[in-house]
Amino acid sequence: MFDQINGLPVHALVLHAAVVFVPLLALGAVVYALVPQWRPRMGWAVGLLAVAAPASAFVAKASGTELYNRLLGQGISGPGKEILDDHMAYGTRTFWFSLALGVAALAMVVVTWRRTGRLPLIGEAAGAVVLVVLAAISGYYVFKTGDSGATAVWGTY
Repeated sequence: MFDQINGLPVHALVLHAAVVFVPLLALGAVVYALVPQWRPRMGWAVGLLAVAAPASAFVAKASGTELYNRLLGQGISGPGKEILDDHMAYGTRTFWFSLALGVAALAMVVVTWRRTGRLPLIGEAAGAVVLVVLAAISGYYVFKTGDSGATAVWGTY
């Protein structure tokens, strides 16, 4: 299912969704956490991104695994395989951290939806810390995954 479409690796077709949606979720979650007066206008977008970003990261990861297995079957080894191994590890982390960010962002949207966008101070602070930290980690891993993938495809090794 995640291997090829018309002879093209699915991974090359779908990875860009994760490259766009995960950083958008990270940015939206940070703004949602830190600017309570904007919450009523952007809650729906953060909610949609909280679902779309981890889903796109999962599809990119699953299709990347299929591509990796195909390349192993073709005999890839040496430094190229090492770069791909790093890329796979980063992609796995990207998925799990984007999933955690999506769950936390969705939870924040749900608990603030009917409270005119505000929580008690301790809830505001805890939610902001969790969202900002998960957004930063997700952003870092999207970058590292993309960088290692670009190195695997375009770099010299």
